Amino acid sequence: MCDTCGCNITHGNESLIRPGGKLQKTESGKEAVTVLHSLLHENDHTAKHNRDHFDQHNVLAINLMSSPGAGKTALLEATIQQMGEGLRIAVIEGDLETENDAERIRKLGVKAIQIATGSACHLDAHMIHDALHNLDLAEYDIVFIENVGNLVCPASFDLGQHANVALLSVPEGDDKPAKYPVMFRTADLVMISKCDLLPILDDFDPERAKQYLQDIASTAPVIALSSKNLAGMNNWIEWVTQQVEERIAYLEAHPLQSGHHHHQHDHHDDNVVV
Repeated sequence: MCDTCGCNITHGNESLIRPGGKLQKTESGKEAVTVLHSLLHENDHTAKHNRDHFDQHNVLAINLMSSPGAGKTALLEATIQQMGEGLRIAVIEGDLETENDAERIRKLGVKAIQIATGSACHLDAHMIHDALHNLDLAEYDIVFIENVGNLVCPASFDLGQHANVALLSVPEGDDKPAKYPVMFRTADLVMISKCDLLPILDDFDPERAKQYLQDIASTAPVIALSSKNLAGMNNWIEWVTQQVEERIAYLEAHPLQSGHHHHQHDHHDDNVVV
């Protein structure tokens, strides 16, 4: 857990930062709770700025969330290959260290910005804002944001995206929505990934996974697919394409106000270290 976002505050230790608690005040004398609330408020403000910036260029931003190893990067690779030149794609990659995933995307000829979060267990809006300084959004239709592999914290931080997609991989088990409801409840689409393993891992029941989603009041559609044998990929591509078309239609019906804040981002290299 990271020390910068407050996700190290738990029910067990939150009394320490409450009034009268041992850690009520920071070293600078500020109230700890106030500091955390201010951080979240600033994140939401920057997220709105990011979203407006995407909208200025008719770019759809999709935030991919899952546990580590659920297949986010493999999904992006298959998506790029299946879409071909139909839609112009850029990718923002989030990991604690390395550029491994970004390099996989770049090998396919697609722009990929790597964010190294250090000890932070999720991306936040400020990190995305910095990454946008390295993207000319006029050249793209979609920006996929691959969040840090984590089933908890990424769901709590708005990045400025238009849609959240949560991956549930077959090897993880079908009860993950019940164990980690916040992430799956915030998803606009849930994808059951690595479905090519269903014949081997037959204790995963897709229908049971859907029931767990219903139990947490998720109304998100569910797509089962395999990035390996491409089963179900057409459904995913159709969903993404529909999201792009719907966003463009929305912006045509609700144009940005002329007084909206605008600034030009400079474009540098593909590596953003936070």
